[in-house]
Amino acid sequence: MKRACLMALLVTSPITALADQKSADACAAKLSKEPAAIYSSTVAQISPGVSIKDVVVNVTRSMVMAGRLSRANARPAAEAAGNCLELIRK
Repeated sequence: MKRACLMALLVTSPITALADQKSADACAAKLSKEPAAIYSSTVAQISPGVSIKDVVVNVTRSMVMAGRLSRANARPAAEAAGNCLELIRK
């Protein structure tokens, strides 16, 4: 019985993760250029135990320093991307 429960859990876990990823990707598809760039640069780095905020802040800061994102647009773009990234965890 324990083995059957474990197998059921292992089989359903990736399905849930895919659904969450699809929701996040659907959200990101609606983003404007700058938030979408932040999302695409951070999505691969999001995993259990990783702070979404820390990843988004680091990527956004790098984009500002590289001149790919203005300081004025950095915060709203990062927040929009972060909202989509949060869907991965739901």
